[in-house]
Amino acid sequence: MLGGIAEFEREIMLVRQREGIAKAMAAGKYKGRKPAARAKADEVKTLKSQGVWPTGIARQLGIGRASGYRILGSSERVHWLDL
Repeated sequence: MLGGIAEFEREIMLVRQREGIAKAMAAGKYKGRKPAARAKADEVKTLKSQGVWPTGIARQLGIGRASGYRILGSSERVHWLDL
């Protein structure tokens, strides 16, 4: 019985949350987080062309190693042996 009530309350809360987010987006106040790694795509490619390994690229630019692979993989097929 209590589980059903909790589930119903949770659904109502999620609906109100979605409505609030939609209202904030319409007002221009809810923009989300700016993508940090994609903004550094040129720097990632430059460092890769200089022969820097993915771990070094990630440390120098303050991004995750997976983000570096994602950036490099979007422009060309990258294999760790190619680096």
